[in-house]
Amino acid sequence: MRGGVQVRPQYILAGSLAAVVVALDQLTKYLVQKSLILWTGIDVIPGFFSLVHSLNKGSAFGFMNHAGSVWQPYFFIAVTAFAIVIILNLLSKAPAGDKLFIISLGLILGGAVGNLIDRVRLGEVVDFLDFAIGSFHWPAFNVADMAISLGSMALIISFYMRGRPPKK
Repeated sequence: MRGGVQVRPQYILAGSLAAVVVALDQLTKYLVQKSLILWTGIDVIPGFFSLVHSLNKGSAFGFMNHAGSVWQPYFFIAVTAFAIVIILNLLSKAPAGDKLFIISLGLILGGAVGNLIDRVRLGEVVDFLDFAIGSFHWPAFNVADMAISLGSMALIISFYMRGRPPKK
């Protein structure tokens, strides 16, 4: 492109996907905050799935969620910012044809940014998806957490696929 900046295709794909994840994440969190009082919920499928309004100072799925910790918001903001730099660096080196790798990075990037917005704005993350089976209760999570989890699984698969010889 003459006189302008050429945007590499992997940035367009990953950036578009990340933007969709951030928009969905922030919209759903906004709706939960406006519709449910903090620490309350609605049973959608009794005994299995509820929508709740909870806050998480820790990382994904409630890991390191300790009330009263002053250092945690700053720690997780720094870790997330570092992760975003790593993701952008990986994208800069990604072959344009490695779609699964690029998609995985876009999902992780979108999830990281979605939760980062909450941490900067609130000092913690809004969670609202709550699953339980019998006495087993999974920590509440959100759209950003789902994107990070799916992106991580896709990243592992893309690494596995890179190591396999091409089919004839």
